[in-house]
Amino acid sequence: MALVLSPAFAQPLVLDEVLEAARNNLDVRWAQQEAAASRADILAANHAPLPVLSAKSAAADQIGLANGALTSQRHFDKSLGLDWTWERGDKRDLRTQAAQRNAAASQASLSEILVQQQLAAKDAFFDLLAAQERVAHVQAMAQSAKQLALTAQKRLQAGDLSAQDFSRVEIESQRAQADAQSAQLDQQRAALALAQITGRQIRPELVTQWRVAPQWPATATPAASVSAEAWLESRADVQAATQRLLFAQAWLDNTQALKKIDPVVGVSVDAAANASNRVVEFRVQFPLHMGYAFQGEIGRAIAQHAQAQEVLDKVRLVAQGEWLGLQQDLTNAASRLQGYETLILPRARKVAEQAELAYSKGAIPLVDLLDARRTLRASLLEALSVQTEYAKAAIAWHLRSHPAALALTN
Repeated sequence: MALVLSPAFAQPLVLDEVLEAARNNLDVRWAQQEAAASRADILAANHAPLPVLSAKSAAADQIGLANGALTSQRHFDKSLGLDWTWERGDKRDLRTQAAQRNAAASQASLSEILVQQQLAAKDAFFDLLAAQERVAHVQAMAQSAKQLALTAQKRLQAGDLSAQDFSRVEIESQRAQADAQSAQLDQQRAALALAQITGRQIRPELVTQWRVAPQWPATATPAASVSAEAWLESRADVQAATQRLLFAQAWLDNTQALKKIDPVVGVSVDAAANASNRVVEFRVQFPLHMGYAFQGEIGRAIAQHAQAQEVLDKVRLVAQGEWLGLQQDLTNAASRLQGYETLILPRARKVAEQAELAYSKGAIPLVDLLDARRTLRASLLEALSVQTEYAKAAIAWHLRSHPAALALTN
């Protein structure tokens, strides 16, 4: 059941809550039912053909003389029989094995869907967190630009500022206000995206009130704890594709076993109305495979087995690419983030502070102050984008390698 956020929902969401909600959303619940249905198929497959009970009764009129009069009497012949199909060629075992492989594949697919939903949830979480901080940065810049415009208006009225410079300041202030509105809209969109992946409902008037906690992962590049081959084989999607290949093989063996004839063995007891004895009948029936040896079923099973092999090869190839991509994304994002935190942002802030001081003393023109502010704004937003990329890469690495350990800093 979806949760509806109310005004009492004041505490910001943390990443663990978001991941937990993603593990119980609609897509996961659908996959759980699919896995349950596959397990039920095992019970349906693991039983012998049911015996068939038959009963019949035949009536006949017998005409004769009784006390000189013509009479008619009805007599009933009765029969009770039991027939059972004798499966040969290990059909039941192969059918059950195929169902078990399919159930294992469905369970592995469920595990992969859990990971995929958590990956999508962490992306939505950090998108909203980045949107929140972007709004804070842009609003602070808009307030500073507005204050500068008010000061410039007073200087214009006092004759201390040219009309052209005042227009520049006013344009910058209007642009900053427009950027603030755009950032707020992006935050609302990010909140709705997070609500969708977590299965929560937000009333429109509460969209702007939804917040997530500022949980940025600590900047580090974790070393691979397992080899690429071991990591590859432990992935749920690879396991699912492997089980589907085994299912296809079991199903192929089952279709080939169809060439084994399954006789129908039966027994019946017949009782005639005009006889005191009983007749016991044993019978065996054989289906006649005349001109057809299940080539269609076997051909389809062979093609499906080849498809399952191709899918497994493709899943392995994609997983190998993801292994390299995760490492590269994490390493590159960590390096870029460290550069912004230690070099670019401190310098941009220092340049902006020096420009503010110099402009207040009339040491630099207005255009230099505006350039310094633009540089600081661009640096802050770029650093936030890099931090978001690193956070997504770091959590993706943890979810793929060891999801139980999420080293976060509050």
